[in-house]
Order: sequence, then C-alpha cells, then structure tokens
Amino acid sequence: MDANAVLDIAMQGLLVTAKLAAPIVITALVVGFAISLLQSITQIQEVTLSFVPKAAAVAVALLICGHWMISEMITFTNVLFEKIPSLLGGG
Repeated sequence: MDANAVLDIAMQGLLVTAKLAAPIVITALVVGFAISLLQSITQIQEVTLSFVPKAAAVAVALLICGHWMISEMITFTNVLFEKIPSLLGGG
C-alpha cells in the first residue's frame, strides 16, 4: 500500500463524513439562526429557548436522514472492503 492509496482513502473518508454531517449541521445552523433572530427581535434572552428547539430539530433531521446516513456508511464500508485485495497487492 502506497501513500497515494492512503491519501485516497482518507479523502474519501473526509468526504463521506462531510456528507453525513451536513444535514445535521445545516439544520442546527438554520434553527439556531431563526431562534437567535427571534430572541433579538423580542429581547427575550433565555438559554433554553435556543437549546430546546435546536435539539428537537436535530432529532427530527436524524429521523428523516438516518436511513440515508446508514446506507451511505454501509456503501463506503463495502467499497473499502472490496479494495482490500488490491491494496495488499493481491489483485
């Protein structure tokens, strides 16, 4: 196994990680911004007002995207397992 193969696997891993994290991070960002905007308009500065809706939105995003996330991880893992013989020089 050479350095290019290691870098290729690392790059694929980072891309899969970014794809899997994107729905959760974007959901938290959008809900957090909306709640922050609402708090600044109404001047209500309550910590739980920003945390609870964000946690609920992330939970809903996980419920919606969870199946897709798991299938992406399984596909990535299967591709890595299929590459093992060629990485070891046997195929």
